Amino acid sequence: MYSRILLKLSGEALSGGHKDGILDSEALLKTAEAIKAIVEAGSEVSVVIGAGNIARGSLVEKTGIDRVSGDYMGMLGTVINCIALKETLVTIGQKAVVLSAVDVTFVETYTPELAEKYLKEKYVVLFGAGTGKPFFTTDTCASLRAIEINADAILIAKNGVDGIYSDNPLTNKDAYMFKEIKCSEMIERNLKVMDLSAVELLKDKDIDVRVFNANNTENYAKVARGEDIGTTIKKG
Repeated sequence: MYSRILLKLSGEALSGGHKDGILDSEALLKTAEAIKAIVEAGSEVSVVIGAGNIARGSLVEKTGIDRVSGDYMGMLGTVINCIALKETLVTIGQKAVVLSAVDVTFVETYTPELAEKYLKEKYVVLFGAGTGKPFFTTDTCASLRAIEINADAILIAKNGVDGIYSDNPLTNKDAYMFKEIKCSEMIERNLKVMDLSAVELLKDKDIDVRVFNANNTENYAKVARGEDIGTTIKKG
C-alpha cells in the first residue's frame, strides 16, 4: 500500500465524456467515491486536475488568445474543477481542501507545509492553478507537487486507456503494453502519455508512476494497494 499518493486526473474525467457540459454530477460522485476508498484503505491522498473540460489549449489558440492568457485561463479552470470535486468529497463525508498556487480569495494558498498539515489530518488535498506559472502543464505540476510533499506514487487515471503502449493500439495491431518502464526509456521512445518534461523531473526520484484505466473506478484503490494493474514507470 502506498502511504502517500498524488492522483492526476484529466478535466474530462469530471465531465463524464459529455461534450455539452463542463461538469457531470455522476462522474464527480464516482471519482469522489473512488478517492474516498483510497483514504479509507490507509493512504494520504492529494489530487491534481487538468482543465480540458473548461479551456482546452487547441480551442484557446483558435480564438486568437495568446498562450500566456490561455494558460492563465487553464489555471482558473483547474481551480473550478478542484472546488467541484472538493465539494463532492465533502458531501460523501470525506474531508477535503483546495490549495491554489495563485492567490484566490475563496481558497487557501498552497505551501508544502500547509499541504503536509492537511494530509496528516487525513484531508484530501486538491492542488489548483497548476504551478502558478504559464508554459507548464498539469503533468509537470503533478511531478513537482509529488516531489514537494514526498509522495510515494503518482497515480495517472486515464479514460479508456489500460496503460502505456509502444504505439497507438487503435491503429497498430502490433502495439504492446508495457508493464514496467523506466523514465529514461519513456523519454527515448517519446511516449507522451504524460508530458515528458514531467517525466524528466522524476528520473532520479523514488516515486512510482502508475498509469491505469479510470473507467473502472475500483482500479483506483487496487493501484493504491500496489496491485499489478496498468503500467508502472520507475526511476532511471
